[in-house]
Amino acid sequence: MKKLTAVDLTKLVKDFIQLEHKITEMKGENNTLEIKLDETSRFLKLTQNKEKELTEEKDGLLEIVKGLQHTLQQQCDLRVENERLKHEALQMKKENEAQIEESKTQLQRLAAEMKALQDQHQRELEDRDKETQRKLDAKDTELKVAHERNECALEEMRRQMREKEKEKQSQIIKLQMEFGAKLARAQSMSARSQPQTQASAPHPQNIFKRKLQFIQDEKNKEIEALRQRVKELEQQSLYGLMDPRLKRRKN
Repeated sequence: MKKLTAVDLTKLVKDFIQLEHKITEMKGENNTLEIKLDETSRFLKLTQNKEKELTEEKDGLLEIVKGLQHTLQQQCDLRVENERLKHEALQMKKENEAQIEESKTQLQRLAAEMKALQDQHQRELEDRDKETQRKLDAKDTELKVAHERNECALEEMRRQMREKEKEKQSQIIKLQMEFGAKLARAQSMSARSQPQTQASAPHPQNIFKRKLQFIQDEKNKEIEALRQRVKELEQQSLYGLMDPRLKRRKN
């Protein structure tokens, strides 16, 4: 019994020593683990800080990505809008070119119409000028005929005036001759008559003078009337010749 107990103690001592070694080892390991735990804690803290930094950086990058996505979306929208505007600009260009062509066509049509109107107006002017010239020629002919008639009438009136002058001169000469003969007879009869009779009777010389003066006055009136008529006809003829010339100058 005693031998068994000794064996057990030795074993226990050995076990205890082993246990102490193990405890020492475990303490060493525990210290190592604590050191590692501290290191791990520090590393974890660093990792957490790094994670926080990375999270913040990630959030910043996400915001940047969102901004880039928004920018890309805007660029896409702008590209679509640009394409739409290009299409509208092209369409407007085509419409503008079509309007320009239509305007050119209208201008050509208007130019043709204007040319036709100008030609028509020119023809009308030429026709009117021809008609006016024809009327002026007819008026000239009419005035020439009227002038010739007036000239004939003037010539006839001049002839009548000459005949009146001749007739007047003949009558004056005749009256002078009659007056001379009657004056001679009166003087002869007067020489034989009494003075009382001579004082009361009118003198024959005075009677013939008054008669001669009356005839001369009447003839002078007729001649003056003929001269006035000739003057009026000459003025009318001159005005008739000048009037068409004035009209031609105005035209």
